[in-house]
Amino acid sequence: MHHGDGHFFGMHFLWWIVGLFVLIGIFWFLYEISFRGPKKDDSLQILKKRFASGKISKEEYEESKKILEADL
Repeated sequence: MHHGDGHFFGMHFLWWIVGLFVLIGIFWFLYEISFRGPKKDDSLQILKKRFASGKISKEEYEESKKILEADL
């Protein structure tokens, strides 16, 4: 293997491109996990848990559910 004559330049360039895409994919995945806002479905799940645990009444649950579903 002679690295000085440019014989393997094409493969080295290819691996740099592959590595770059891998890094971009990792950063994109971390961004999606860390910085996306809460979904409206999450709000409904929280509401259901609060109702199931007895923290809110049936009337409060139904009223809040209507409001959340109207925003969807």
